[in-house]
Amino acid sequence: MILACLAPGARAQAQPYPARPIRVIVPIAPGSVTDVILRAASPELSRRLGQPVVVENRAGANGIVGAQACAAAAPDGYTLCAVYHATMSFNPLQFDRLPYSPAEFVPITNLFLLTEVLVVASSLPVRSVAELKAHAATRPLAFGTLGGGSLQELLVTWLNTQWSAGIMGVPYRGGGPIALAVSSNEIQLGNMGVGNFLGAIEAGTVRPLAVTTTRRSPLLPEVPTFAEAGLGGFPSRGWWGLVAPAGTPPEVVARVNTEVVGLFQEPAFAAFLGRQGVQPQAGTPEEFRAFLAEDRVGAEALIRLSNQPRTEYRPAN
Repeated sequence: MILACLAPGARAQAQPYPARPIRVIVPIAPGSVTDVILRAASPELSRRLGQPVVVENRAGANGIVGAQACAAAAPDGYTLCAVYHATMSFNPLQFDRLPYSPAEFVPITNLFLLTEVLVVASSLPVRSVAELKAHAATRPLAFGTLGGGSLQELLVTWLNTQWSAGIMGVPYRGGGPIALAVSSNEIQLGNMGVGNFLGAIEAGTVRPLAVTTTRRSPLLPEVPTFAEAGLGGFPSRGWWGLVAPAGTPPEVVARVNTEVVGLFQEPAFAAFLGRQGVQPQAGTPEEFRAFLAEDRVGAEALIRLSNQPRTEYRPAN
């Protein structure tokens, strides 16, 4: 009798993963290049995993809102989380009373490196970084960021120090909203993944000045690198990866890793990623763990370079 009562529970526990839909928390606004990529990946991963994979946007506070939701989720493999340089490297070094810790996540895989591009509104009489520097010295400019402590805010601080300028950071929830704001001249500057700006560049509403990569982007071959444009002292490397709440079973991590890496290595999907201006980096959880340790060292150096003070995190009401 006891064995008969236990049998249904034993069968439920033995169910292969996944047995129900999986959500992926994305800590940035819909329409941003990372959101576009993960929404394109969603049906492909659903096919590979045999269950729906659903994107859930939790934008705000430089990735903190999404990271907090991820850390609070059950470690059962049914919540996966997109993370980036702010989530794992910059926020913990800049904020006290952060409502999560990187230790609350288990790495699954790096996803891609971003090719970021510095753009200006086309209404601005600026066609190079040198001209932007001269322009910024004479009048205030607004620069779209992802909020306090973001890589964009660090760039604003660094530019103001280097140029004796008064550029002001204006927070948005993602690269898509920033691209719209620059296009409409609501703000004058932005520096996000190139995929966010391609449509606006093509339409002529924004003008690209420099890309953050060490080599020119094949998507914008006429646009100089930061180093070529005179901004080589700012070491920037934007990236995105995938994690799960700490305690997620290793076999679940391994299964998700296998399917994500397999998808990112498919020629058609890799070509799609290239059109978004990103460099695929999917690999093993161990490789991602080592990458995160290296990235934290780079973040410390950049924060020192930008003279960014440590502050207390205060959630918006």
